[in-house]
Amino acid sequence: MDMAQYRISPDGTLNGDEPSIDPDTLRRMYEWMVLGRYFDQKASNLSTLRELGTYTPCRGQEGAQIGFISPLQKNDWFVPMYRDSAAMLAWGYPLLQLLQYWGGDERGMRGPEDVNMLPIAVPVATQLPHAAGLAVAKNFQKESSIVLTSTGDGGTSKGDFHEALNFAGVFHLPIIFAVENNQWAISLKRQRQTASKTIAQKATAYGFDGILVDGNDVIACYEVTKYAVERARRGMGPMLIEFYTYRMGPHTTAELVSNKLKSPEELSEWEKKDPIVRFEKYLLNKGIIDAPYKQSVASSIAAKIEDAVRAFRSIHPPPPTDMFQYMYDACSGTCMIPQPPSCWRRCVRASVEPPRKTRAPASSRRSQAAGPRST
Repeated sequence: MDMAQYRISPDGTLNGDEPSIDPDTLRRMYEWMVLGRYFDQKASNLSTLRELGTYTPCRGQEGAQIGFISPLQKNDWFVPMYRDSAAMLAWGYPLLQLLQYWGGDERGMRGPEDVNMLPIAVPVATQLPHAAGLAVAKNFQKESSIVLTSTGDGGTSKGDFHEALNFAGVFHLPIIFAVENNQWAISLKRQRQTASKTIAQKATAYGFDGILVDGNDVIACYEVTKYAVERARRGMGPMLIEFYTYRMGPHTTAELVSNKLKSPEELSEWEKKDPIVRFEKYLLNKGIIDAPYKQSVASSIAAKIEDAVRAFRSIHPPPPTDMFQYMYDACSGTCMIPQPPSCWRRCVRASVEPPRKTRAPASSRRSQAAGPRST
């Protein structure tokens, strides 16, 4: 990672000039990072208790996610991958609905009208062509908004990655591709993912620039993304940013063994680069935050998450018949969906039950028993 852009060292000292970010924005970024970490811990615990389904932890990647989401404007669009809880919450997605989604309730992805975000796409990297298409729409509409989409290092091996970047380069789209290189794609290490020295350099093949940045340095991530966003907004086309970071937890809560493949030494080294601790040290050194402020933020966010969990537990689950909501255009021709439950039971049963077998005539049964005649 010697070539990666960085601004804050792990001990909190600044590299170069002071960032052009006002203290209020720096504090807000810190609060979003803490919110992402606390939500991640709570969601992981709820998944272990089976109150949520499988969950994808983002611990360790908060610096990259808050760094790339913060420079966006409200009219821009975010197309996330499934591990982007911190970024989604910072972008304005409600805690309650994110819990609903991970709880298996599709209503959780019916986001607020004023939050420009596409739903989570679980199949790896399939959101990238969607994001490219969205950027085409912004061009057609002659809007100044841009699109930022994210994936992991594993996503760069998918055909969707190639198709999206190729399309973006050919049509000079206002889109930023954020690759959260967390060193592991489930159980596959980054070194086995690609022979390229960096993922950022892959952008060259598609006719635009790529930048490698220290993904655990939120200020560096912010500055690099802001540069890319401003270029795209001026009509200068797409950019690929590789956020060099680390997934501290397992791939998902259903694959805890994936974390056991990491050596204790590797985990220990990355713990020292924790993006929140790193940012805290810088903010404390500069007097932008203090110990009482830290405690206040932690208490406030913990209470907010507990409120969301209580609200989630009180929501009445969707009816089981919702599974048929988008499966049948019509129920056996007798009625159109959606219908009241009584009609659902009758019509769905008629739609899915196989036709009853009828007994063949006796003469036919004797003929079948005799078998085919030779001629």
